[in-house]
Amino acid sequence: MNIAIVTGASSGMGREFVLAVDREYDLDEIWVIARREDRLRELEGICRTKVRTIPLDLSLPDSFLTVQSRLSAEEPHVRILVNAAGYGLFGEFSTLDLAEQLGIVDLNSRALTAMCHLVLSCMQAGDAIVNLGSNSSWQPVPYMGVYAASKAFVLSFSRSLGRELKNRGIHVMCVCPGWVKTEFMDRAKRDDTIRYFDRWYTAEQVADRAMRDLKKRKPVSILGAPVRRQVRLVKHLPVGFVMDTWCRQQGKS
Repeated sequence: MNIAIVTGASSGMGREFVLAVDREYDLDEIWVIARREDRLRELEGICRTKVRTIPLDLSLPDSFLTVQSRLSAEEPHVRILVNAAGYGLFGEFSTLDLAEQLGIVDLNSRALTAMCHLVLSCMQAGDAIVNLGSNSSWQPVPYMGVYAASKAFVLSFSRSLGRELKNRGIHVMCVCPGWVKTEFMDRAKRDDTIRYFDRWYTAEQVADRAMRDLKKRKPVSILGAPVRRQVRLVKHLPVGFVMDTWCRQQGKS
């Protein structure tokens, strides 16, 4: 049985990747994972591929046992894994809720790592792993520091994993978008701590670009020439200068 697995599939980037995978791949099933079962079931009526709904909170360690059990029982061939589950928070580290910030680490980094490990035994040459990073993967970002650090982990891990899997013919790509209009922002933005947004993209644009870059076997997918220029620039600038510039844009000293 040929399948795809997409986490965070109930909304935003995850949902768009389900639709993109449905368009680009000929599969027996797409396994969609997220907390909200009702939102996952909506995908059953709009995908040409059979959708298997798996309601799980991947921030909870027990959820990985469920995934492992299903993979062991059915032994599918996983053509593509998309790790899109994640969230962030904007604000001062000292004032944000600790449990919520630890949840960012658990979902954005820990769950992604676990899913990669669990699925690899079901993959073969020609298959792919797509991990959702961020434009904030490239530098420290005050007032969203835990989120940015979690995405820096995703970028570093994706690159190293891709090198390890090269001889097996399994490709790993990290998607690093700029600002995207999704439900992510509804959860992340609590006040006006972060108030400067230079340009917006849609989740559909990001997913479409990622699918094109995946066909080219790119290790990183970045939508938008301005975002790519920014990434190239911050690689050559002092970290302190980059953070100072960001803080001034947000009206912070």
